[in-house]
Amino acid sequence: MQPTDLAAGKLLVASRDLPDPNFAKTVILLVQYDEDGVVGLILNRRSKVPISRVLGEVAGAKARPDPVYAGGPVGRTEVLALARGPSGDAKRVFGDVFVVSSKEAMGKTFASATDADTVHVYLGYSGWTEPQLENEMDLGAWYIFPASAKMVFDADPDSLWDRLIRQTELRIASRGAGRRPPALD
Repeated sequence: MQPTDLAAGKLLVASRDLPDPNFAKTVILLVQYDEDGVVGLILNRRSKVPISRVLGEVAGAKARPDPVYAGGPVGRTEVLALARGPSGDAKRVFGDVFVVSSKEAMGKTFASATDADTVHVYLGYSGWTEPQLENEMDLGAWYIFPASAKMVFDADPDSLWDRLIRQTELRIASRGAGRRPPALD
């Protein structure tokens, strides 16, 4: 895929050579890609801090032992969530995956989403301007993958980058050998 394939709902998989430690070995879901900028959430940086400790004042959050994720190095006190299915003023990212940004919408999300595989909460986000990210793409810093809810709410996010980078390397090796690349999950 090319930088022109960038859009909300795409995954960025950091190349092995990406020099920025903020993004080393990360998988990022782009949740916004427009003239106002590019916003993404790191899917594979789970913390040990439970949602209940971070969002105790939000309705339904007190009973949530599932962990908060580090969404990125920007706005580390800002809270966003990804949820399966619409809730309140949530914004559709792709398919049935929505980004939730207000406390009221998070309360509604927690009331309807009972499992950790249907909602993830993120502190901070990753942000670029369109030209910044396109430049990073031209430098080979990222690989683009189509997103799926299965990847966004992966049961083993800690191994997500390893699995996707391996698929990328197999795809590149297959292309070099003149074979058809393997299908992506």
